[in-house]
Amino acid sequence: MTRPPAAPFGPGPHAAADGADAAADAAPLRIGNASGFYGDRFDAVREMLTGGPLDVLTGDYLAELTMLILGRDRAKDPGRGYATTFLRQLEDTLGLAMERGVRLVTNAGGLNPAGLADAVRDLAGRLGIGCRVAHVEGDDLLGARDWGPGVVTANAYLGGGGIAECLRGGADVVVTGRVTDAALVTGPATAYFGWAADDWDALAGAVVAGHILECGTQATGGNYAFFTEHDSRRPGFPLAEIRPDGSSVITKHPHTGGAVTVGTVTAQLLYETAGARYPGPDVTARLDSVRLTQDGPDRVRVHGVRGEAPPRTLKTGLTRLGGHRNEVTFVLTGLDIEAKAALVRDQMEGAMSKRRPAEVRWTLSRTDHPDAAAQEEASALLRLVVRDRDQAAVGRVISGAAVELALASYPGFHVTAPPGKGSPYGVFEAVYLPADTVPHTAVLPDGSRRAIPPAPAAPVPEEPVDEPPLPPPLPPGPTRRAPLGAVAGARSGDKGGSANIGVWARSADAWRWLAHTLTVDRLRELLPETAPLTVTRHPLPRLRALNFVVEGLLGEGVAAQARFDPQAKAVGEWLRSRHLDIPEVLL
Repeated sequence: MTRPPAAPFGPGPHAAADGADAAADAAPLRIGNASGFYGDRFDAVREMLTGGPLDVLTGDYLAELTMLILGRDRAKDPGRGYATTFLRQLEDTLGLAMERGVRLVTNAGGLNPAGLADAVRDLAGRLGIGCRVAHVEGDDLLGARDWGPGVVTANAYLGGGGIAECLRGGADVVVTGRVTDAALVTGPATAYFGWAADDWDALAGAVVAGHILECGTQATGGNYAFFTEHDSRRPGFPLAEIRPDGSSVITKHPHTGGAVTVGTVTAQLLYETAGARYPGPDVTARLDSVRLTQDGPDRVRVHGVRGEAPPRTLKTGLTRLGGHRNEVTFVLTGLDIEAKAALVRDQMEGAMSKRRPAEVRWTLSRTDHPDAAAQEEASALLRLVVRDRDQAAVGRVISGAAVELALASYPGFHVTAPPGKGSPYGVFEAVYLPADTVPHTAVLPDGSRRAIPPAPAAPVPEEPVDEPPLPPPLPPGPTRRAPLGAVAGARSGDKGGSANIGVWARSADAWRWLAHTLTVDRLRELLPETAPLTVTRHPLPRLRALNFVVEGLLGEGVAAQARFDPQAKAVGEWLRSRHLDIPEVLL
């Protein structure tokens, strides 16, 4: 069936001609999220379409590691390179979305947005559903220059301009490749409200809303420090009610699990960010201007966001094959843990002496307890990770040596899993290209192509934002040794090889204490892994939060799997578990 001509998307420009009051009273744009990563809850698209009213439903399927996976898929079959899950989700939801007038906007196109757009058209044709499909391209720069050996993908992070043009052109479904996560929100909001390219404050508000939505249920109580305070078993996916001025209310559909509170929104807002400036291709959002207000049950108002011009460059992510890795985890049980670890280490080092891998890392995790009632509680883990460009150096020479020790090493010898032959690992690198050298093209439902100019740009000031004033410290008083998590939440994540740790206080007094206590030096004391690394602290007083960036904690990034927690997901919880002297008045 053929769909009728598209109705205009949105009320048009909200400028002063209608007056500020009219703009404030206009119906908000309701944008939901149904995916925070490739592999998220499969039923979320249907849940969001049936749970309540929506104007736009977005899905974020891309991450640094995902791009490498899709790159390897494309190498095997040039017609692939996109997130097939999205297509399977549409098999029983595309008709529902069209019936309800919900536009679908997704970056599931990955390395082949045109291919996924064609697949959606084919699906709609097979199902007899009228559906106008558009896509955005230009981000894939793999063939644009010589990136050096081993590069699998090279993709610029585009803004929301192409998405906006596709929606203005009547698209029901917009498929993109690598855009910023927030572009899935800035694009629809720009098209709906008619924002100009230099409506910095409104765009910055949409960027903040997009950042809150992008990781799905992390905004509604998933992975939340204080998860015991609400039903965390199946949190609902979030949505944002965006107003013409860029302010928004973060909420979720009624009768879904989880919770939307200032705390859950703060946690997601701090996730994978750095300082006060949050630069992107559409706008530079000032995170130090964000205000959060509880606006009722499961409703948090996001307002006061200020924006600045975006930088003149676009971040471009490169993924390349870094080499091969192998891993063996030895289980050490009972007595003499250190001596057992030393024995098997000496044995394995001897086996590697003829051709030692380029990188050898040993980690002993003392998970054992004395006089344990369960065997697992009496056991420690000794982890060996080896990496080299040559697979032979980390393959059978390692796995064979480990297996051969089964009857010839420490008492109780066993490993957590049979060692393998070694597998390839990836490396992520970010480079920055002039924005006006990167193509950005909207391919409309009728096949016509529209070039999207870069946003009006300016150099991001090199000088850091002035240190904000901190509240006065708490007066002296009795303290008690307790975990930091008794008074503060945390959320951590990865950005290339660096990690960020956002820490926020739950009360004004706790913020007064946290702001003066959790310094860079104190963080290094609490997390000794960070001691030799560059650590930067960014206070965000309006969020009662501190954001720490730890450079190099993750080596060459998540795909390299350089440490036990390769994405730094639990570094914040490790910090919350550390004990220090806390004023009793806070406890």
